[in-house]
Amino acid sequence: MCYVKLFSSSIIHSCCAIIVRGQPRGGPPPERQINLSNIRAGAMARRAAQGQPDTKDTPDEPWAFQAREFLRKKLIGKEVCFTVEIKIASGREYGMVYLGKDTTGENIAESLVTEGLATVRREGIRGNNPEQARLCEHEDQAKASKKGMWSEGSGTHTIRDIKYTIENPRNFVDSLHQKPINAIIEHVRDGSVVRALLLPDYYLVTVMLSGIKCPTFKREADGTETPEPFAAEAKFFTESRLLQRDVQIILESCPNQIILGTILHPNGNITELLLKEGFARCVDWSMAVYTQGAEKLRAAERSAKERKVRIWKDYVAPTANLDQKDRQFVAKVMQVVNADAMVVKLNSGEYKTIHLSSIRPPRIEGEEKNKDKDKRFRPLYDIPYMFEAREFLRKKLIGKKVNVTVDYIRAATSAGEGTPAFPERTCATVTIGGINIAEALVSKGLATVIRYRQDDDQRSSHYDELLAAEARAIKNGKGLHSKKEVPIHRVADISGETQKAKQFLPFLQRAGRSEAVVEYVFSGSRLKLYMPKETCLITFLLAGIECPRSSRNMPGGMQVAEPFSDEAMLFTKELVLQREVEVEVESMDKAGNFIGWLHIEGVNLSVALVENALSKVHFTAERLADRGKRRYIWANYEEKPVEEVVHLSEEKERVANYRPVYVTEITDTLHFYTQDVETGGQLESLMETMRAEIAAQPPVEGSYSARRGDNCIAKFADGEWYRARVEKVESPAKVHVFYIDYGNREVVSSTRLAAIPPAFSTRTLPAQATEYAFAFIQVPQDEDARADVVDCIVRDIHNTQCLLNVEYSGASCPHVTIQFADTKEDVGLGLVKEGLVMVDVRKEKHLQKMVTEYLNSQESAKSARLNIWRYGDFRADDADEFGYSR
Repeated sequence: MCYVKLFSSSIIHSCCAIIVRGQPRGGPPPERQINLSNIRAGAMARRAAQGQPDTKDTPDEPWAFQAREFLRKKLIGKEVCFTVEIKIASGREYGMVYLGKDTTGENIAESLVTEGLATVRREGIRGNNPEQARLCEHEDQAKASKKGMWSEGSGTHTIRDIKYTIENPRNFVDSLHQKPINAIIEHVRDGSVVRALLLPDYYLVTVMLSGIKCPTFKREADGTETPEPFAAEAKFFTESRLLQRDVQIILESCPNQIILGTILHPNGNITELLLKEGFARCVDWSMAVYTQGAEKLRAAERSAKERKVRIWKDYVAPTANLDQKDRQFVAKVMQVVNADAMVVKLNSGEYKTIHLSSIRPPRIEGEEKNKDKDKRFRPLYDIPYMFEAREFLRKKLIGKKVNVTVDYIRAATSAGEGTPAFPERTCATVTIGGINIAEALVSKGLATVIRYRQDDDQRSSHYDELLAAEARAIKNGKGLHSKKEVPIHRVADISGETQKAKQFLPFLQRAGRSEAVVEYVFSGSRLKLYMPKETCLITFLLAGIECPRSSRNMPGGMQVAEPFSDEAMLFTKELVLQREVEVEVESMDKAGNFIGWLHIEGVNLSVALVENALSKVHFTAERLADRGKRRYIWANYEEKPVEEVVHLSEEKERVANYRPVYVTEITDTLHFYTQDVETGGQLESLMETMRAEIAAQPPVEGSYSARRGDNCIAKFADGEWYRARVEKVESPAKVHVFYIDYGNREVVSSTRLAAIPPAFSTRTLPAQATEYAFAFIQVPQDEDARADVVDCIVRDIHNTQCLLNVEYSGASCPHVTIQFADTKEDVGLGLVKEGLVMVDVRKEKHLQKMVTEYLNSQESAKSARLNIWRYGDFRADDADEFGYSR
């Protein structure tokens, strides 16, 4: 007799056979099967052997399933000991199994017999064996008590294999509505595939764990199985925790007759545990159906990768060679290159091209591309939805600061047969305001998600969200997935086409200010514009200036760039590239290029270039020059004697001529509008007379046709009529107006507009609202900090009378100092003292006293760490991520 006391878990192999395992040490422990001596129980069902047509399926014998269940509930996961009594030639061992650490525990064979779930083999019983005698006594008691098989019940169960009994497994899975159902794990094929018995209907199903895949056992041609690395360990990990345990299963999907599900156990989720311990990897094709949250699986896999455990022992992260500052950073979007790429400006001033991770922009097949060989192919306009995708990114991102997280760097590829060469690509997740731009693009159907090989880890860190967004876009028929006709953009390129340009010139001249988008910057003063209303592309030259020429190819060779041409071009790019601007076309040159003025947010680009000493004034607009700034192209400029007419006394002293004004409007950019107190009475009188006339002869609603630039009258929210100017017409329901006497703006319906009576036009009384900006003040770029300043100003001076003095002119409006009417305190200086703004240092001599006072106040605010200075002088670190710069 052999006695062993090493095994702590057991598996019920059949009604009278138990598989025991020792404690694992460095891998799956050895197994040993013990057959219970001197008893017999019903045999479990057995399926016919494959490839052997003579064999047949055999069902469960009566009470076999109950016997198996009795042993399963009593022994699974428990510590047992056993004795071996007989070992036959085939290697099969017979003995006794006891529950617990020694033979004083419960005798399992006797328990089976007592419950009437097994019979005693009396033919081999010896009279002098007390254990065998007790078995006979227990059997006699079970018969007397009519237990188990000695009762009147049949003791049969019908177990149905879904594979053979359910015609449509998908309908079966759908009928369960992803609700947890009780089950017993009957077999573990590998770490992520199990056989389960669904209760209470006894359906036998094969379930693959959703979202993951473990190493498997490959079946060779000779029938043997070769395990992949860690396949045996993964199988044991699942077996030791789930085999023959009571669990709950959520059947989640059934693609291609494969049932996907999640196994729930009180001690944890086996899917997530396998990933966390490095026994499995995430799989994209089944990740979407995982009901517990795909982000949990990604997090578990990421944990295993970081610890380099098991299948990830040789793992190297795609961004392992990048420093943290190169992996995550804040940058400003300067240009949208394509529907999946953009140029950003780093805090260091460096420009970098970023590609959105794991998405592919709209594309067209080669046959379609070459369908019209006579037509020049323009991807932006000829590829369906490419223009919409570019416009979405342009409107959302241009000029905005975004958060960039580099996911991977795609190595450069050489040109192949039919495929172009690609340079190295930095692929990243770009977010703004917490929104993943790639996900937003995909959800609108303006891009698709790239599918990867399962072992390719160079993908977006939010890949699952991208797949989910694409699924929504497909379901809702958005963009590329729409069944509607694709949008067509017929854009005429009249750049350099003299005859076509001549035809367009009169329309553009009569239109006054026209909306445009800057598509390309050739040099500081030469641009390519897209005119959305006219659906054409034009080359536009800035009027009034002579900008340094950039290098370009000429018939005689390469033309050398003039000094400071690169600086001028960079200035123009940063200010207007891919921005919405307004242009006024005045004339056209011989080459078909239009000449005129370009405005962006109230700034005249020609004036801005001159003010920043990056352009000379053309003789046609000499008065616009600002030659006092002796830098760049003005470094060697000498004043002509004839211009020495300015008295030195005027430059030495600042003229303080404060006049009373009434502040009517304050904008988000800290500009404000005022009315002169002296003319306030005239405006009130005009308003009363105008409203009386309108009341006597009300305008016909809807009769007025709004045109941009026209003066009109508009009914404000208070129900009164005011003089206004039309700034933009989106539709009859959306007309942008500017109230010329008060400075506020509103979007109204055309039904609230009417023609202004001639007696009340600006000829009778000029527009009373004048725009100003604070002198000596630099407005914070950070939105929150700027909002704090605006709130403070609105609280202090909005709708109040103040004193105003013009200090110097600006690009769009005069810069002034403003005082409280009662205390005569400088409002702008108060903002500096409170640490809400920075000082804009001016160089004019007659302003130095004021500048010094402002700078001293700024130093006091910095020392006290007030508001924007609460973290110290952020400018010292060039920390543009806070929204400020020197």
